Amino acid sequence: MTLAPAPWGPGDRSGRTPSRPALLAVAQGPKELTDDPAVDTLLQAVSRAAPGLHVVGSVVDVHQPELGATIAEQLAPGEPVVVVPLMLSAGFHVHGDLAHELAAQRTRRTAISRALGPDAVIVELLAAKLTELGLAADDVIVLAAAGSSDHRAVRDCIAVGRHLAGLLERNVTVGFLSAAVPRLASAVDTMRRLHPGSRVIVASYLLSPGRFAEVTASVGGDVVSGPLLAAGRRPPQALVDLVLARYEAGAAQLA
Repeated sequence: MTLAPAPWGPGDRSGRTPSRPALLAVAQGPKELTDDPAVDTLLQAVSRAAPGLHVVGSVVDVHQPELGATIAEQLAPGEPVVVVPLMLSAGFHVHGDLAHELAAQRTRRTAISRALGPDAVIVELLAAKLTELGLAADDVIVLAAAGSSDHRAVRDCIAVGRHLAGLLERNVTVGFLSAAVPRLASAVDTMRRLHPGSRVIVASYLLSPGRFAEVTASVGGDVVSGPLLAAGRRPPQALVDLVLARYEAGAAQLA
């Protein structure tokens, strides 16, 4: 399952090895999804920012990683590749699925970059979204994170909450949508009880719209910020630059 790779880069099925490794961006999503318009928009922006770079998209979920199939179908034989996980924390998919799939690639040079998050760039984007919503001095913030059974991913989300708290100079509570505690709805309810009369602002620590964003919008926050990406809207340039920075760091491993 590939996220409409054709418009993003020239590709080359001729057998010639390109001078630069391809960028294979891997988003997380259920296998029945065929595309993600918001992610598609991000990758188109990445391609425009790096003319000539072969940019390909794929998805991964816990049941059916698509990385190997995408590499076979969309990359030239022997074309080196840097996998950039379009994920906001590094859990099982990064350390397990993607690493395993790349290890099976014995005829090409491969590298995998860090996940997009945690990163100061993303924390600044989260803070900017909250500021745009008219954040008041007595508002209470709950960071809505996807959650994971992998403690490394949970730790990443907590680190983002801590850094957001430092940037905004106020407390931030992290609530998880799955697999970890406290659950988001419980965190929102707790903050409402502890801070009667204050608005509970839910900051979405999510990359793009989807089921988790819909659940986040329904947990009872007075104000809910949207995901970092939105279908039909230009992605933040800082996020485009972050994807390319991750790619360059991965490409350096192949030098």
